[in-house]
Amino acid sequence: MSISAAMVKELREKTGAGMMDCKAALTETNGDMEAAIDWLRTKGLAKAAKKAGRVAAEGLVGVAAEGTKAAVVELNSETDFVARNDAFQALVSGTAKAALAVGGDVEALGSATFPGTSVSVSDSIKDAIATIGENMSLRRVAVLSVPAGVVATYVHSAIADSLGKIGVLVALESEADAAELNAFGRKIAMHVAATNPLSLSVEDLDPEVVERERQIFAEQARESGKPENIIEKMVEGRLRKFYEEVTLVKQAFVIDPDKTVEQAVEACAKELGKPVKLVGFVRYALGEGIEKEETDFAAEVAAAVGS
Repeated sequence: MSISAAMVKELREKTGAGMMDCKAALTETNGDMEAAIDWLRTKGLAKAAKKAGRVAAEGLVGVAAEGTKAAVVELNSETDFVARNDAFQALVSGTAKAALAVGGDVEALGSATFPGTSVSVSDSIKDAIATIGENMSLRRVAVLSVPAGVVATYVHSAIADSLGKIGVLVALESEADAAELNAFGRKIAMHVAATNPLSLSVEDLDPEVVERERQIFAEQARESGKPENIIEKMVEGRLRKFYEEVTLVKQAFVIDPDKTVEQAVEACAKELGKPVKLVGFVRYALGEGIEKEETDFAAEVAAAVGS
C-alpha cells in the first residue's frame, strides 16, 4: 500500500523516531500503525526517542590523532556510570576516529560510517541507547590539521586511552622533528586544560567580550573620581592585564611560569632548530554549558511520604 505523509507524521508523533525510520517501519508493516510501533521498538528506535527528553550531561570527551590531523568529540550520556561502560567507551573512541575523515561538522559525522562497521555513527549511537538504556547524544566535534607539523592531544581525568573529562588539541606548524614537537605540543595542551584560555591571541578575542570588559573597567575607574584622561590609561592597563589572563600566547606558561606561552614556543623553535608556529587549539570540557536538571531529594521524599 501507499505510505502517506500523514501516516509518517502520526507514527513520528507517537514514537519520536526519525522520519525515514518511521517511513521504513510503515513500509515493512504495510501501513499497520501498531505493528510499525512494535517494529521501531524492536529496532530500539522508539526506545531511543522516548529517552530523548532526558538531560544528557555526563559521558566522555574523546580524542584521536593521525598524521598531521587530530579530532576531539563530546558524546553525552545521562549518568557518569555509563562513561565506565566498555561499549560506551568504544563508541566514543570510534566516533573520534570517524571524525578525522569528515571534519568538524556534527551532522556529517553522524552520517559517517562507524569504523569497522557498515552502519553510520548515528545508528551506532541509537543501537547503544537501546542496549545500554540511557539517552545519549553526539554534542560537538572539532578537527585541527596543519600542512606540516603536529596536532598534539591531551586528555585530563582520563579513564581510558584518549578518553576523559577534558580533551585538548594544540596545532603546531613546523618542519621540526615530529616526536619532539609533539612532546612540546602536549605540554601546551596540558596548559590549555588547566587555564582554559578564551582565545589564541588578542586579535582572536570576541570584540563583544573586550568591549564588555572595557566598560566594566571604565565604570570601576570612574568611581575613583580621577579625570577622564587618567581613566583611559587605567582602562588600557587593566585590559593589558586581562589579555595576559585570557589569551593563550600571553598567559604565563604553567610548566615554566617565567615565560609566556609565546616565549616558550620561541624557545622550543630555537632548541629544535626550526621555526615553530602555534596556530590553534580546541578545549572541550564535558558538559560545559549544559543546564543539568537539579533534583531536590528531600522534596522528593516528602512528596512520596505525602502521597
